[in-house]
Amino acid sequence: QVQLVESGGGLVQAGGSLRLSCAASGRSFRMYAMGWFRQAPGKERECVAAISWSGTITYYTDSVKGRFTISLNAAKNTVYLQMNSLKPEDAAVYYCAAHPVLGAYTVVVTADEYDAWGQGTQVTVSS
Repeated sequence: QVQLVESGGGLVQAGGSLRLSCAASGRSFRMYAMGWFRQAPGKERECVAAISWSGTITYYTDSVKGRFTISLNAAKNTVYLQMNSLKPEDAAVYYCAAHPVLGAYTVVVTADEYDAWGQGTQVTVSS
């Protein structure tokens, strides 16, 4: 089982940027589809972005397209979420998740399919 630790959250003004990192340990996340989810108070957890373990296929929810970028560094066992032009509605706890897959081009966007989760990192956006 892979263990995940997120970092990089914090307080930022609207229009600002943050980069979240998710470091995997325990085993390489090669052959793991990776995803970033967020959950705001009173709302369901939603998939913000996801990436195949090959790094070639990505998914973004409509509200973050053009502003967020998911990427991975296999050598560092780390997946990133670059968040630009942040809005107050982006404020939430952000979670990294991993799911073992065989396909190099498979992305997973459903929370129930993920096996491993990080502890979450808070992102606060002031208006």
